[in-house]
Amino acid sequence: MAIRFRNPNPISLLLLLLLFSTLLFSTATSSPDPTRARGDLLRKQLTDLSSVSSLYASSSRKLSLETSKQARLFSQLSQNFSILLSSYPPKDVSRYERDARALISSARALILASKDSFDLQLKIQRLKDAIFAANEQLTKAKKSGAFSSLIAAKSIPKSLHCLAMKLTAERVARPEKYTDPVHPAPELEDPRLYHYAIFSDNVLAASVVVNSAVKNSKDPTRHVFHVVTDRMNLGAMQVMFRMKDYAGAHIEVKAIEDYKFLNSSYVPVLRQLESANLQRFYFENKLENATKDTTNMKFRNPKYLSMLNHLRFYLPEMYPKLHRILFLDDDVVVQRDLTDLWKIDMDGKVNGAVETCFGSFHRYAQYMNFSHPLIKEKFDPNACGWAYGMNFFDLDAWRKEKCTEQYHYWQNLNENRTLWKLGTLPPGLITYYSTTKPLDKSWHVLGLGYNPSISMEEIKNAAVVHFNGNMKPWLDIAMNQFRPLWSKYVDYDMEFVRQCNFAA
Repeated sequence: MAIRFRNPNPISLLLLLLLFSTLLFSTATSSPDPTRARGDLLRKQLTDLSSVSSLYASSSRKLSLETSKQARLFSQLSQNFSILLSSYPPKDVSRYERDARALISSARALILASKDSFDLQLKIQRLKDAIFAANEQLTKAKKSGAFSSLIAAKSIPKSLHCLAMKLTAERVARPEKYTDPVHPAPELEDPRLYHYAIFSDNVLAASVVVNSAVKNSKDPTRHVFHVVTDRMNLGAMQVMFRMKDYAGAHIEVKAIEDYKFLNSSYVPVLRQLESANLQRFYFENKLENATKDTTNMKFRNPKYLSMLNHLRFYLPEMYPKLHRILFLDDDVVVQRDLTDLWKIDMDGKVNGAVETCFGSFHRYAQYMNFSHPLIKEKFDPNACGWAYGMNFFDLDAWRKEKCTEQYHYWQNLNENRTLWKLGTLPPGLITYYSTTKPLDKSWHVLGLGYNPSISMEEIKNAAVVHFNGNMKPWLDIAMNQFRPLWSKYVDYDMEFVRQCNFAA
């Protein structure tokens, strides 16, 4: 008959072993030479208990039982067994048998006394292993979730793609209606007017920025909007901004390619895009590569080397006759007239921006690699960071400070991403390190694309609200409490918008 044990442990095995040894001992006492038989049996029992003691000593050390007290006891017991076994066969059988029985008795007592503690520690260790495995699964799930969130945030919704296609089709069908005039309107270069720069490939987002600025301005006819996009979206942008008059505001729509000086021989970003290593970093579409560093995963998005993202560093060359210009991201909404910005004394500074630091957060140390000697030498790690999204630039001071040259110098040094990760904020912080003028925080309230706890009072008092973050207002993942701030400036009465099923 076979005997089976479920989940055997050292204690169970030991008890079975002792029972078996006792049976052998009973048999041995009835053999023709009982003295020799008892000696052999004792030796076997000593050998077996020595092995069990060694096993317990090893397990005790691994489980740290009672600060290793039991580990020491089992180690000493194992040594005593070894000493006793090495003296076999003995000269004095009676004394050997007496010592052996005393040692066996001590071993049994210690093993039985340690059983509860040993089992408890074993359960604790198994629980620790289970927690470790669960943490590994959680980390993997977080990385996968972050990657999925990034895909959701950076993908183009079907309705937005539909709108761009319909506007482009309109441009192709009626080219004469949307052809640029031979002579641009003089207002586009008039420095006495209020000029805005908007760089975007999102036709709906760009139109909301212009709509919100126009509807909240005191005199729209004195406002000029310079919209720059890529060649693929140029036709759609032209149609969008010529289908209505925007209350007399002046709107210029151009493509990056219209600025001939923007080429790889002059622009470091365009030259770096030709690098095989950089292309592999951005465009090698592998999940495991994209999730190696979830903290900086977003910087792997190719938009951070898009020329549209870096046009902000070439404003004086793009608009050589202007003195001042307001840069707006395409995920902002203007809530009041902004002309008071042009009345601010910039004190010779280049960049007017709202600072974002508080405590230890949003300091230069978070954006740059201060282990690099050049960064460590030139910049203060505790310097306060500021936000892109609404930036007022004094172009005359920019030309005087040669900021574009500074940007080129640092961008060339960072080709291997050793000074900062990616994006346009770190080079902006570097370029305007000593030439940024802090603006009142009410000019620019940030976080509507990731922070649900922003107070509505703060939003109400803001001149510009910024949907920075993944939850853009044109996406399904946008926060419902903030979406109306943006959607009320969408042209829902436009035929193409209705055809593409944008929800009001």
